[in-house]
Amino acid sequence: MRIWEKQMTFLDIQNLSVRYDGIAAVQNASLSVGEQEAVVLIGANGSGKSSVLRALFGLVPHTCDRMTWGGVDIRPYKTRRRVQAGLALVPETREIFTSMSVEDNLRLGLFLHRSESMFADELERIGDLFPILKSRLGQQAGTLSGGEQQMLALARALMQKPRLLCLDEPSLGLAPKLVGELYDMLHRVREQGVSILLVEQQARRALRFGARGYVLNVGEIVRQGDCESLAQDDFVQRAYLAGSGR
Repeated sequence: MRIWEKQMTFLDIQNLSVRYDGIAAVQNASLSVGEQEAVVLIGANGSGKSSVLRALFGLVPHTCDRMTWGGVDIRPYKTRRRVQAGLALVPETREIFTSMSVEDNLRLGLFLHRSESMFADELERIGDLFPILKSRLGQQAGTLSGGEQQMLALARALMQKPRLLCLDEPSLGLAPKLVGELYDMLHRVREQGVSILLVEQQARRALRFGARGYVLNVGEIVRQGDCESLAQDDFVQRAYLAGSGR
């Protein structure tokens, strides 16, 4: 029995389909994430990866046979309730408020709680992960570097104390050194007991990080399994790993 087969399944999605103006972006995709597990979703640009995350958060119209979180059917839930249930999303566009301070952006991560004492406690915890942010609480977020803005987006999501952290292309636009630092932080987050669902184009890096993975191609899952096996798969190597040193 493999390690993930012993884990409780937190997220279970069966036969998910997403269409835009009648065009299928995702077709009958099924995936799961276990307790304290890191799962990666790789594929080319436009393969439907981001649509899977948007559907999970109820941000796009979709159909599916099952979408459960902790055994509860969340299909009727609005986005806010899904976040309340323990899901957090760091979108590809980061969506930080550039005219606001770093501190105020972090406070927005606790919009469901509105607790000053909780903010202080969470700021201390987040400061251990992102000391650079703790030293720049009064700085305008728009003046941060690209890597620092990505850290801010991640830190804001973690302020919610999520049980599942979903990330959409977190390494996009970052220099290799910053990508390495980002993944070091994600390892620490996972060690704190947070499950992670990672959407990523940098397949080699993603497969080194995750325990299991899924490969999307033109909206369909064409490969799945443990990340070590996927990295050795002929199709994955030809399509996503050839010539990549990342």
